[in-house]
Amino acid sequence: MNVGGEGLLAPARSAADLSPLEWKFSQVFGERTAGEEVQEVDIISAIEFDRTGDHLATGDRGGRVVLFERTDTKDHGGHRRDLERMDYSMSRHPEFRYKTEFQSHEPEFDYLKSLEIEEKINKIRWCQTANGALFLLSTNDKTIKFWKIQEKKVKKVCEMNVDASKSVENGAVGSLSASSKPSLANGVCKERPISSPSNENSIPSGGLPSLHLPVVTSHETSLMARCRRVYAHAHDYHINSISNNSDGETFISADDLRINLWNLEISNQSFNIVDVKPTNMEDLTEVITSAEFHPTHCNMLAYSSSRGSIRLIDLRQSALCDTHSKLFEEREVPGSRSFFTEIIASISDIKFAKNGRQVLSRDYMTLKLWDINMDSGPVATFQVHEYLRPKLCDLYENDSIFDKFECCLSGDGRRVATGSYSNQFRVFGCSEGSTEATTLEASKNPMRRQVQTPSRPSRSLGNLPRVLRRGADNSGADANGNSFDFTTKLLHLAWHPTENSLACAASNSLYMYYA
Repeated sequence: MNVGGEGLLAPARSAADLSPLEWKFSQVFGERTAGEEVQEVDIISAIEFDRTGDHLATGDRGGRVVLFERTDTKDHGGHRRDLERMDYSMSRHPEFRYKTEFQSHEPEFDYLKSLEIEEKINKIRWCQTANGALFLLSTNDKTIKFWKIQEKKVKKVCEMNVDASKSVENGAVGSLSASSKPSLANGVCKERPISSPSNENSIPSGGLPSLHLPVVTSHETSLMARCRRVYAHAHDYHINSISNNSDGETFISADDLRINLWNLEISNQSFNIVDVKPTNMEDLTEVITSAEFHPTHCNMLAYSSSRGSIRLIDLRQSALCDTHSKLFEEREVPGSRSFFTEIIASISDIKFAKNGRQVLSRDYMTLKLWDINMDSGPVATFQVHEYLRPKLCDLYENDSIFDKFECCLSGDGRRVATGSYSNQFRVFGCSEGSTEATTLEASKNPMRRQVQTPSRPSRSLGNLPRVLRRGADNSGADANGNSFDFTTKLLHLAWHPTENSLACAASNSLYMYYA
């Protein structure tokens, strides 16, 4: 199956394109003070930019979704994108501010299975905007919710016909509400017949010249988050992925054994399009770990497995896509198999490049870049933390070997990034001729613990028969001689869709960098 898109080989890059980016600290939200204990519910568990890059959403283990909006573009108005097309360099780096937050999920209990359902947000995906409102999908282990975030004007009634001298604290007229005379249920005084007029409340025959209708005015706006739909009871296992379709109408949700297709407008029905559950569960050899729609072809999607393979399926072939169109997996080197081989081969995350031509995958030790028109093997492999290989036994004992790191690509497809331990993340260049392999720390000084990697001339992607390996870092300590901390891990990060800007989640803190 041949899919259109930009070719893998781009024109020759300039020296500036091939040189490593110099990353600088931009902002931090939720920074911890020294010795401050982090609450479990505050740890960030999902992060996602919208398509424009003007909004950023994070989810945490407490079931909350926090939204941030970009502020530095407002000074440039609607001309920002025109300036970007002209390669205009904006003097200000990307800046975001807190916008709003809301409680997306609450802890639940499944009485049929006697299981507690955590409120933790597993994934967030932005949907298309409409009428100035923002829309997004958020999911925990079992339930997906469709949210609408919109500015609502706070309306107030002004110019009331109230005499301030007779008003009381609640704003009612004193002569009417504060009367000490006993009254009936309908408000008529006992001491005065209904027909007798009252000099106190009677209206003159000529009317009141000052009598006028109250006016409703809007003085301020407030953001309101409203759950539009709830997509529930469709997964027996924990949901690990949700992904929007390019048609703007459908999305998929994936758990360990099934992938379901939903329509955004229909919450009580979904279609099962992938089912890898065997008749006998003892025959189960692999599970689904991640799934994502193609960015431009609404009929295509890819999903990864715990055995290190990626399957590309075409919804036009059949309603139940148990057979794949293409299978991407790396051949095992003879004699290299060990007890940990299958564990570290499990893919934790996949992402399509913006042009739809490449797929980036992250397993425990490496990042792999695949060309969807070449299923013989990855076109590039990047070693994330090779120094851990001798420590796999210890990592297995403390369950760190099962950590699920995410990955991301830059909007232009020239660089890839992923997280590691000690709150570090790595950025690799994947352009032809690039040797970029940068290690940074999620702190206000990202280059503080940078490990220098020997630059080796990489072969042209066009001449690669199988794989390009780069970024190996065999030291077990950082540049300052400190041992790596396996308890602090950077699992979640996102790349701005149009600029070299990264957002990283380190525990309960959100760090932002630009280059």
